[in-house]
This record gives sequence, structure tokens and C-alpha cells, in this order.
Amino acid sequence: MLMPKRVKRRRQFRGRMKGEAHKGNKVAYGEYGLQALECGWITSNQIEAARVAMTRFVKRGGKVWVDIFPHKPVTKKPAETRMGSGKGSPEYWVAVVKPGRVMFEMAGVPEDVAREALRLASHKLPVKCKFVKKVEEVTANESK
Repeated sequence: MLMPKRVKRRRQFRGRMKGEAHKGNKVAYGEYGLQALECGWITSNQIEAARVAMTRFVKRGGKVWVDIFPHKPVTKKPAETRMGSGKGSPEYWVAVVKPGRVMFEMAGVPEDVAREALRLASHKLPVKCKFVKKVEEVTANESK
């Protein structure tokens, strides 16, 4: 299960998820990626389940990158506790994902295999996703 080694503060505000991803919205390492279409919190267990589903399908062939990390602690008060007496203790960790964020990347496998592996991974996640390919960037000098 992914979690930070140490944090500055144990408890965090919930925050808002508005806007689109400006960082991590392109396929950087691999050839194919899984891009989020809506915002949400993805827990460390969901990230691990998606990663396992991908690697199982490709039979440990190719290479897989996980581009999100759960930095945010989510707290919870015990069941049947009266109101007050402060904030609850951290229960699990989440990664905040905005629309456009590439969450997983894959390389070293054919496109149809990567498409199916990423589809299986998307079923483990609570946000809608789409399959994306790496865009070959053309510089100004090459286009002339």
C-alpha cells in the first residue's frame, strides 16, 4: 500500500477539486496511458489493484509506470462517537486526480494488449478513464 514516509502535518483539510490537470496530462514515460476524465480521490488500495490487474494481464511483460501517488490523508471518527472532541485519526491515503491526469503508463507491449490491460485497470478505479497514446511532438524546424 502506497503512503508517504513522513508528512509535515498528520491531518489535512478535504480541499476542492476544481479545474483540469495542468501537470501530468501527457504520456511522458511509456507509449500508452490511462487518462482520467473526471475528478476524484483514488485510494492507495485502488492504485495497487489497478497496477496488479495490468501486470497480470500482460503476464509481467512490458513496463508499467504509476504516475499518481497518494499524498493526502483521509481521517475518520470511530463509529458511534458523539460530536466534538476533535478530528478523527488518519485512516487511509488518497491521490487527488483532476480531469486530464494520466494515471498509468505502459510500454513494451502491442497496442491491443495495452488497451485491454488499461481497460481492466480502469474498472478498478472510481473515475471515468480513457486510453491515450503518446503524441510525437513536432518542433518548428522539422515541420519546415
